Amino acid sequence: MMATRMAAEVGSFVRCGAAAVNRPTRRTLYGKIKPFTVETDPNDDEYISGQRRFPRQNDEQLLRQQQNLHDKEVPAIKSFYTDFTTTNHSRPYHLRKTIRVKTQGKGILTNPLYNKGSAFMHGERDRLGIRGLLPSRMLEMDAQIERVMGHLELEESPIRKYIYLRDLHDRNETLFHRVLVDHIEELAPVVYTPTVGQACMEFGHDYRRARGMYFCHHDHGDMGGMVYNWPEDDVRVIVVTDGSRILGLGDLGANGMGIPIGKLALYCAAGGIAPHRVLPIMFDAGTNCERLLKDKFYMGLQHPRLEGPAYYELLDEFIFAITARWPNVMIQFEDFSSDKAMDVLNRYRGHHLVFNDDIQGTGAVAVAGILSALRQQGKSHTALADQRIVIAGAGSAGLGVASALHAAMVMEGLSPEEASKNFWICDINGVLSSASSVLAGGEKFKRTDATAGMSIAEVIPVVKPTILLGLSAVKGLFTDEIVRMMGEYAERPIIFPLSNPTNNAECTAEDAYRLTDGRVIFASGSPFDPVTIDGRTFVPSQCNNMFIFPGLGLGATICKASQITDKMIHQTAITLADSLTDDERARGQIFPSVKRIRDVSRQIAVTTIVHAVNEGLVHETTLEAMPSDLSVDNEMLHLYVARRMYDPVYTPLVDKVYTTI
Repeated sequence: MMATRMAAEVGSFVRCGAAAVNRPTRRTLYGKIKPFTVETDPNDDEYISGQRRFPRQNDEQLLRQQQNLHDKEVPAIKSFYTDFTTTNHSRPYHLRKTIRVKTQGKGILTNPLYNKGSAFMHGERDRLGIRGLLPSRMLEMDAQIERVMGHLELEESPIRKYIYLRDLHDRNETLFHRVLVDHIEELAPVVYTPTVGQACMEFGHDYRRARGMYFCHHDHGDMGGMVYNWPEDDVRVIVVTDGSRILGLGDLGANGMGIPIGKLALYCAAGGIAPHRVLPIMFDAGTNCERLLKDKFYMGLQHPRLEGPAYYELLDEFIFAITARWPNVMIQFEDFSSDKAMDVLNRYRGHHLVFNDDIQGTGAVAVAGILSALRQQGKSHTALADQRIVIAGAGSAGLGVASALHAAMVMEGLSPEEASKNFWICDINGVLSSASSVLAGGEKFKRTDATAGMSIAEVIPVVKPTILLGLSAVKGLFTDEIVRMMGEYAERPIIFPLSNPTNNAECTAEDAYRLTDGRVIFASGSPFDPVTIDGRTFVPSQCNNMFIFPGLGLGATICKASQITDKMIHQTAITLADSLTDDERARGQIFPSVKRIRDVSRQIAVTTIVHAVNEGLVHETTLEAMPSDLSVDNEMLHLYVARRMYDPVYTPLVDKVYTTI
């Protein structure tokens, strides 16, 4: 019986696959796949059969195809599946693995991981006990996407778009991520910075539905058990914050939960990690924000922040509980205050798979941007060692960027002492001096010469920097005078105001281009609109961490790396700088187009895997399942990674054992 069924389906595959005319790629009901090509008149009307679109065929064509069957060897199911997947980079719907779900009826419709809205097939509605619970007509995913985009166009403000997408995320995760993947350039600023800053400010007042997990001191002693309240067993990436330094907005406490949620939306869409494998977490240690302590709608604990041993004892228990249940999970620390961020990272990085995006991610993307900017100047990456760099901001982000650039200079042949002489880092009291109080890792950047203590405006004429970076979260810090001086002392000055959100940027793209007569090489942390000066249009690049962390997390979790090292992160920066196409460089870009983010993430994931293996951070049992030639140029490794990237398309569901081919 099964053999007869398989042979019949194989015959169906062959009849559909005998092709002479290639039709353009289109989206079917269940996602983007290239349709089967057939021998037919391309001007014929099309009709819908089941879930795939087939061109109308006459009897003569069908007869000819059936005759061809006798002359051809019927392909094996496995061969057909492999060939189709290799060619289309996506499984056809009828060959996607059926998911067995534990709920049915209303439970399916209220579970965002499984809910398809109006796209459930009629047979599927019977299997899942939802026939009659949905409108009779079945809408394709194309129609659903069109409806979503139509609603977004009607929303007048970014925060209203954010709220609409958040509600979609809570209803139908597959559709949410499909929309985000297809419109990533337009929607990334909505689901993350700069819009997420306002969303965090209003989190308590606009709270609608729980997402992720919350840990606090009331859970002390119980965390090892409470992690099992999360229903998913295969969590691979966790983003956790304590809300103490949300973007440039300060201490927002539990309202900062919007940051892990937004980051993980990008992990799924840009990095290809499935949504059931990510988990946003709020480590609620209290808040020192007086406004929130008095806000009756604030969702966190209303007491001053835990400090000292009490804080770290609770954090240790949290890390142990998480890694005990999910031993291979990557934990990303996000928006911890500057006085704790580096200490927290160093506390766990030697024996856990942890990563701090504010320190390491910002540093990597800044290095990539500067390497790419040097290429725009006609220089090679070795010219990095000759740059003079002024950095505004001596917090964890500023020192993280400085440390990444310092390490890159050392790799180019400078001694650590020589590399340190290329930096002038300014805090509120001016250039760091021997008397300055600095965070861990900042000692090497203290100056003992005449520039110590100088303000940014004072130090620029003295050192004539080639690069100016802003990580101060102080709006307008780079005054007209400062930007003009940068243009005077460098033919093509590199100016990166990296503070988020946009309202905290040290200068605007318009000011940077206008005050340097368009000679500046500019990138910002949050997006700016194109600028037109004297008939020339400049498109500002966005130095966004999402070019790094999704691919890094994808690679680290695929190979089950035991650690993320500085060398590994530096190599991802080089990969990012090398990922631009010739057309992108010709347009003056220093970062890839955001619409190519999944391709960039795949390249970075491959780099991560190769260097994790080279550093001995991957267990032998994992290596056995991977291609034998582990090099960044190995096409099989790229395909290996691509096949493990989540593609948001609908998958067949069943509530009982169901055999598929």
